[in-house]
Amino acid sequence: MSLGGASERSVPATKIEITVSCRNLLDLDTFSKSDPMVVLYTQSRASQEWREFGRTEVIDNTLNPDFVRKFVLDYFFEEKQNLRFDVYNVDSKTNISKPDFLGQAFLALGEVIGGQGSRVERTLTGVPGKKCGTILLTAEELSNCRDIATMQLCANKLDKKDFFGKSDPFLVFYRSNEDGTFTICHKTEVVKNTLNPVWQPFSIPVRALCNGDYDRTVKIDVYDWDRDGSHDFIGEFTTSYRELSKAQNQFTVYEVLNPRKKCKKKKYVNSGTVTLLSFSVDSEFTFVDYIKGGTQLNFTVAIDFTASNGNPLQPTSLHYMSPYQLSAYAMALKAVGEIIQDYDSDKLFPAYGFGAKLPPEGRISHQFPLVWYWSELTLCALGVLESYFQMQLYGPTYFAPVINQVARAAAKISDGSQYYVLLIITDGVISDMTQTKEAIVSASSLPMSIIIVGVGPAMFEAMEELDGDDVRVSSRGRYAERDIVQFVPFRDYVDRSGNQVLSMARLAKDVLAEIPEQLLSYMRTRDIQPRPPPPANPSPIPAPEQP
Repeated sequence: MSLGGASERSVPATKIEITVSCRNLLDLDTFSKSDPMVVLYTQSRASQEWREFGRTEVIDNTLNPDFVRKFVLDYFFEEKQNLRFDVYNVDSKTNISKPDFLGQAFLALGEVIGGQGSRVERTLTGVPGKKCGTILLTAEELSNCRDIATMQLCANKLDKKDFFGKSDPFLVFYRSNEDGTFTICHKTEVVKNTLNPVWQPFSIPVRALCNGDYDRTVKIDVYDWDRDGSHDFIGEFTTSYRELSKAQNQFTVYEVLNPRKKCKKKKYVNSGTVTLLSFSVDSEFTFVDYIKGGTQLNFTVAIDFTASNGNPLQPTSLHYMSPYQLSAYAMALKAVGEIIQDYDSDKLFPAYGFGAKLPPEGRISHQFPLVWYWSELTLCALGVLESYFQMQLYGPTYFAPVINQVARAAAKISDGSQYYVLLIITDGVISDMTQTKEAIVSASSLPMSIIIVGVGPAMFEAMEELDGDDVRVSSRGRYAERDIVQFVPFRDYVDRSGNQVLSMARLAKDVLAEIPEQLLSYMRTRDIQPRPPPPANPSPIPAPEQP
């Protein structure tokens, strides 16, 4: 069920400051050098339109400007944040005309952050027949984005919701938005069969809790967990970051109120109480710190080749390669890969198939290599069409072999330099649930995350068991060390108007949102600190300019 009507807005990410320099710009002034200025445009995800975000100052008489004015952008790892930098020669600060255009560069914010030391250099283009020089961009995370709040809560005498037991309570935290809506920002674990739960301490970025406004309302809902997802509402209470922070010196007790019960029952007092046992604030390393220090995201994809996908040569197949539109498999892969590639230096992604009979023996394989590569945001499949003619789509659907394959690679890396992301795209419920749970529990101690996207019309309810948001995955009495799995059915993200770009953006936003925190949770449990950023490797310093 949807918890509390949460808004679809992203949890606020960190803020990134972009510093801009240019080298060897075109000289368009007759008696002096150009007077350059850079204009930054951001692209709307929905309309694809470019909108001006801001401008640097104008620097007179130079072809190699180092601009003082910065651009400060909200950074969302899970979104493709396209940027366009236009460079102009400005004789009058109020007049930007086409003759004064010096060149432009297109790139994503993730490319800047994922560049060596969070620095990139791009060639300026756009003036036919001319070398336009280069633009240098440096990303720096603002220091006030590092505060992490750690708190622990317990409850007393909550309402009994289960017929044969007590309740299985958990808390859901929401940050209020300026328009009066609420955005979910944290869920606690479920504590089974009790009306007096004590939840484990947890940490959350202060920006995610209040977006820097210490008096902004924080709403906390109390639910009774149900296996079918129809969690029962127990009650709610509100607070603020400033009020929470008072618990550094004293316990704070909140009444849990159920508005419906309050209206119906005259003698209603409350549905229990929640006590804030402890609250502290520290500064911690961030996702950007690790990326800037050289941590690479290694992306692997696994594709379902079981018979339930249908004949790949027929338009009814989920694998059908239409000349007019991408298949659901291709859209899921492109949505995730386009973002992950910015954090992978070689942009070469291993790919595996599972669930097919392979020639010449007709052996069923649940982990066979495909030849894929990624180039200039275009997915190219080499040998896959030929494979369709040679292999026989079969079954059953096994995940464990490919999870273990990636886990073996991740197990060889323990210094924080690599983090593995496995994307599994499937059309049906798996046949090896027990083995898959065991593989996930084992992989949870490794630098690894797993994204599972279900395509097609199948019922995927059983797959929710692998997504440990509510209850941590367990196998043979052993619980996963971390929540590393995110499962979503692709049909929930398809745009009704048929806009594939919007469909892919929605999917990527949801399935990738947890990756930064999953990476951080691994680094924290292993006490791995980010490496210092590599020294700058600037462009050759141009010859001194003559007056």
